[in-house]
Amino acid sequence: MIIDPVDVLKKSSSLALLPTPTKILPSATSLPSVLPDPVDHQLVGHDGKTTLWVVFVIMLIASAVFAAMSWRVPVQKRLFHVITTLITIFAAISYFAMATGHGVSVNHITLRESHDHVPDTFTHIDRQVFWARYVDWSLTTPLLLLDLSLLAGLNGAHILMAIIADVIMILTGLFAAFGSEGTPQKWGWYAIACVAYLVVIWHLAINGRAQVKNKSSKVATFFGSIAGFTLIVWTAYPIVWGIADGARKVSVDGEIIAYAVLDILAKPVFGLWLLLTHARLPETNIDLGGFWSYGAGGEGSLRLDDDDGA
Repeated sequence: MIIDPVDVLKKSSSLALLPTPTKILPSATSLPSVLPDPVDHQLVGHDGKTTLWVVFVIMLIASAVFAAMSWRVPVQKRLFHVITTLITIFAAISYFAMATGHGVSVNHITLRESHDHVPDTFTHIDRQVFWARYVDWSLTTPLLLLDLSLLAGLNGAHILMAIIADVIMILTGLFAAFGSEGTPQKWGWYAIACVAYLVVIWHLAINGRAQVKNKSSKVATFFGSIAGFTLIVWTAYPIVWGIADGARKVSVDGEIIAYAVLDILAKPVFGLWLLLTHARLPETNIDLGGFWSYGAGGEGSLRLDDDDGA
């Protein structure tokens, strides 16, 4: 059989012109993709943990120093020493709890962003809230107010109202820290806390300043200085809260460092200033004899002995 090479070339060229089947691969963009909403984890870092431990040590040392200073005065004149030592003890316990990972919760925040032509998007934030700090403040700030109120000579009614307003301020600040986003709840609690703080200022700055005028000029000057210092430091707390917990413009580490500086000023520095000046101003002494010094049982037995001797 004779094969014509021309026919072979014609057939091969015609086959080459026919389309060959190709395998169609699915495109990566042809299928709908479902991505989870992003989560921003705002947690404590190395700097924050280190700061918590450092402040714990500072509060512990301050407690020991204040306790040692109290031993140098009679027990009936240790009221300021006892109150001031308790302030730093409570603060030390709080910072130990936070440094070891206790007294902290994660607050889940959902931010909704609306768009015109596409569905709304959501951003999720998990931010740590150190509620042990609020427990600390609810115990220590009333004691700080008690120190200043006794120094000014406030009456019991003003002291009670100032302390109640202070506790309301701290608790509503805690509620605001866990408040929901996008509702008036969070900033409503914050507003209540600010109003309560104004009540504290009223009793301390107005009533306290008026009452301390009945004492010597040195005591009045000292009260004006230390009370003014305290109010300036305390006013910085809600500002830090609004920037950190409120608007989240500061990281958790930055929040911890800011509060640490304020706590050191408001507690160890305040306490050392108060006790050293108190030692130089005898007219600031509050003599607590009787039950404070001897106890109810001891005071009664002394009276019985005196009667028997008579």
